[in-house]
Amino acid sequence: MSERTHSPEGTPQGQTVGEFTSTAPVETATSQPTKTRFTRKQKLLFVAGGTLAIAVTAVGLFQFLKQEDASAQTAGSASVQQPGQAAAAGTNRPLARVGKQTIPWQIVAEECMLRYGDEVLENIINRTIIFQACQERGVSVTKEEVDQEVSRIAKRFNLTPDNWYAMLQAERNLTPMQYRRDVIWPMLALKKLAGGNVQVTEADLQKAFESAYGERVKAKMIMMGDFRNIQKVWNEAQKDPSKFEDLAKANSIEPNSKTLGGVIPPIRRHGGNEELEKEAFRLQPGAISAVVQVGAGRWVILKCEGRTEPHVRAMTPEIRQELYNALIEEKTQESVANVFNQIKEMARVDNYLKGTVTGGNVAQTSHQQPATTPNGTYPQKAAPARNTQPQLLPGRTATGQVPGTQPSRN
Repeated sequence: MSERTHSPEGTPQGQTVGEFTSTAPVETATSQPTKTRFTRKQKLLFVAGGTLAIAVTAVGLFQFLKQEDASAQTAGSASVQQPGQAAAAGTNRPLARVGKQTIPWQIVAEECMLRYGDEVLENIINRTIIFQACQERGVSVTKEEVDQEVSRIAKRFNLTPDNWYAMLQAERNLTPMQYRRDVIWPMLALKKLAGGNVQVTEADLQKAFESAYGERVKAKMIMMGDFRNIQKVWNEAQKDPSKFEDLAKANSIEPNSKTLGGVIPPIRRHGGNEELEKEAFRLQPGAISAVVQVGAGRWVILKCEGRTEPHVRAMTPEIRQELYNALIEEKTQESVANVFNQIKEMARVDNYLKGTVTGGNVAQTSHQQPATTPNGTYPQKAAPARNTQPQLLPGRTATGQVPGTQPSRN
């Protein structure tokens, strides 16, 4: 299949970045899906259908920035609008009237740029980076593949695609077209770019089983942002462990556990913080841990309250398959994130709105001017600066269009 028939709206004719073409009508629902009540679990988990939020999917708000074509000529009209006239008609057409004063499209577009321009542009840039990598490597994603992925994700939550779309619209204000273009298409494209060589070992399965079904440490925690102060609190806790709850309420900066006297969910193995887990699992009931650093400017003290009793002691075939599927998904997402970071580092991006350049292995130099627009002027939001990060770009006059942009017409 040719990707020229499957690109997002907003690309020049003949160019594509995903599923929808600029000449194709925007997808609309043929019928209003029935309103569905969703469980808390569904609401918390539905984002799993598009887990590229790490780096790829900002909410698709750029629709309102796309310049509308001039209104179609009525039947029997003898005149034909020229491109410049059509553009002018599109930007000047009224969107509202207040008394005798009209509010034109251009005013609304400028307000949208001020509020959402950075976010929308970043979204389009990311899709364009993925699209160009797909072109270079001969990768394509069909409309049928997008449909299948949406159906697969919806089925995981016992929903029809229409009800899945309805939940996305209600919970995240994502239209079906935005979800397909900004979440599903990039995810499928990056999966293909990453390849399918994801391996799950027996050691991976064992760790996953221990994490999901193994014993956990019941504990209370005090978190603080000052090492000297937490040392003082630790001394008090060591002298009288029975005061740990009061010390947590008085000193902890973690709001959820603070109000509960330091009570936290049981600590499991292989949860992501090796040092904290190591300290927790060495403690005996009633013991106070050493001070453990858990992040930049964050230290914690634990008090062991005992262990949980594992309800499952052996890995059944059903559990094994469940863990295997989860590990495949996790490793795939890691691979996808890695490949996106790689192609993003390789692609030079001249961001005229911010006046910056990223990627492309551009050497850092000093005393550079910000990126300028192709006509050599600074964008309104960009001011000359020196030695800022990311690296700033010297002024240049080269022109060139990327998917998602349209050349200016004189």
